Amino acid sequence: MQIKRQNIFQILILLCLLTAGCSGLGQKPAQTPTPEVAVQFTPLVNATGIVVPARSSTLSLTSGGVIAELLVEENDPVLAGKPVLRLEGKEDLQAAAATARLEIASAQYELDQLYKDLDLRLARAEQVLVDARQTLKDAERHEYNVALAAEQPDIDQARANLVLARDRMEKAREDFEPYENKPEDNLTRAALLSVKAQVEDQYDQAVRTLNNLLAGANELDVDEASAERVLAQAQVAVAEREVQTLKNGPDPKDVKLAEVRLANAQAQLLAAEAAVRDLELMSPFDGTASVLYVKQSEWVAPGQPVLLLADLSHLRVETTDLNEIDVARVDVGDTAIVTFDALPGVSVKGNIIRIAPKAAQGSGVNYTVVIELDEIPAKLRWGMTAFVDIEVQE
Repeated sequence: MQIKRQNIFQILILLCLLTAGCSGLGQKPAQTPTPEVAVQFTPLVNATGIVVPARSSTLSLTSGGVIAELLVEENDPVLAGKPVLRLEGKEDLQAAAATARLEIASAQYELDQLYKDLDLRLARAEQVLVDARQTLKDAERHEYNVALAAEQPDIDQARANLVLARDRMEKAREDFEPYENKPEDNLTRAALLSVKAQVEDQYDQAVRTLNNLLAGANELDVDEASAERVLAQAQVAVAEREVQTLKNGPDPKDVKLAEVRLANAQAQLLAAEAAVRDLELMSPFDGTASVLYVKQSEWVAPGQPVLLLADLSHLRVETTDLNEIDVARVDVGDTAIVTFDALPGVSVKGNIIRIAPKAAQGSGVNYTVVIELDEIPAKLRWGMTAFVDIEVQE
């Protein structure tokens, strides 16, 4: 069993006391008694430890692929947020992201159009409603007139309307006659032809109206007038719904569809951008690329160890054999003196910053204690053996 240095120190003191006592045998005692000298020493707890970085991490990728670039070599310094390697496939994912951005723009335009020019669209819808109501009123009046026996004033009015319509038709025909053989794309010919067609239609309507009045109502005329009235009522209902919808804003169904389309496009963009980012492995903190587990052009799987990163500028010591009896004697903040097998003559002061709440795995019941060093010796390396003397209060 290994004898710890505290015990050695105590044995040496005991031997000195015994030697002093033996050397006085057979001699006369001195006339003046020698005062006793109190030996003072600081109780110590001894342990062996290992040098470790304050922070280290085994890095891996969240997605698999072929390594396109290794951006660091072993022992290279690495800055936080900088890439250490990059996978293939960046161009395809960037194209997917561009497609998603285009879809976002299109979906946003569609959504904006639902709210665009609402006042103008409402005014047009209200005008359509006014026209539809006027058409309904005319259809109701026509249905009423057809259903009743014609009166003489109505017949006289119909005859007068027919004479006026005939006069307008004849004038329109006379105006059009000089341009009849002109090219069809002639603007004057087109305008006169349109006027001629309108007045001819008005004349035909005037003839039908007079004939209906003279002949009296028949079942077919009544049915036709009724159908015109029903159609006009339906057109009024449609126009009223359109006006009410525009007063309340765009159709909620159309808005919901446009919003879902926009959200889907945004999700696609986020996914594509995340996939692009996943192609690069970023350093989470400043450190040193201590071990590379992969090579360029090698396939790596998600979660596969790629790089061991460590902050070698900030080394600590962790004990490896501090037993359960000794750990009960130490506290966070206690002072420790640390020496190293590999660095003879080097002694560094430190403080306990953490005591493990649970025993470490392995043989025996040992607890890990972390010692923060006041200074880092120049040649100290990760993994070196350390000897720790912890000053405790008895």
